[in-house]
Amino acid sequence: MTRFARLTLASAALLCTAFPAAHSSAQTAPYTVVETGRSYNRLQDAVDAIGNGRGTIRFAALRFADCAVQTGGEVTYEAAVPGQSVLEGVVCEGKAALVLRGRSATVEGLVFANMRVPDKNGAGIRLEHGDLTVSQSWFRDSEQGILTGADTGSTITIDKSTFTRLGTCEGSGCAHSIYIGDYGALAVTRSRFEAGAGGHYVKSRAARAAILNCSFDDSQGRGTNYMIDLPEGSTGRIAGNWFVQGRDKENYSAFIAVAAEHRSHTSNGLAVEDNNARFAPGIDRHSAFVADWSGDAMNISANVLGPGLVRYERR
Repeated sequence: MTRFARLTLASAALLCTAFPAAHSSAQTAPYTVVETGRSYNRLQDAVDAIGNGRGTIRFAALRFADCAVQTGGEVTYEAAVPGQSVLEGVVCEGKAALVLRGRSATVEGLVFANMRVPDKNGAGIRLEHGDLTVSQSWFRDSEQGILTGADTGSTITIDKSTFTRLGTCEGSGCAHSIYIGDYGALAVTRSRFEAGAGGHYVKSRAARAAILNCSFDDSQGRGTNYMIDLPEGSTGRIAGNWFVQGRDKENYSAFIAVAAEHRSHTSNGLAVEDNNARFAPGIDRHSAFVADWSGDAMNISANVLGPGLVRYERR
């Protein structure tokens, strides 16, 4: 339980911050490119200044009604104080606060809030190409947290981040806390998912997935589905996680789903081990911890399952 106490403290640290509504006249250039020392009033101008090169944009501790599109280069988006820089309610290209299609992007300590668009896919981050690393960031009260396209030669790494009140099934399809397209690999570590508002918590079409030492607290979820959905199949490891399924579910039949849509990737050797899963107090139902449509040989072992949970179900 010590691991999850740390996750809770990390979420609390993000919550216990007061943000000014807008930057003051004394802070007219809230974005600074660290390598040059030059500051900018618009995030897009700072991104464009780095262009196809490599650089770090440091955000002041403010709320921002701003967004940007990265078309090249390797850019780090960094909060001066983790948890005190908030991109809120403004999207670019009808997609996200950060639309990324450069070589790589790193996001550190930012908060993404209240992202909504007409097609119900509003996200904090829309990744269309390249590698992505996210750490100590918070995605909340939006249609999606992170949404990606397909890039089989690239990887996504998410660490020590929190995903709160995300997802919806109000559009033509469902949005999710995290939705990863056909990427080479996804790693999610030491992160918290809570109070989903529809869809799945993690949906990933990546060929390889590592989801380790995370917490999935669905006790306050509304109309949610699976905790982890690997709809094309995947290899890798799901381990050391804590799962609680809540009452208000659109689909409560499984916690983890493998190859429910297609068998594009092998799931041979997928390890699901050392997890703790149960229903929220007062819920009496039956569900599968792992529901499998692949038929591949997986390693499901050493999981602690509460009453009503079946270890594995072939579908």
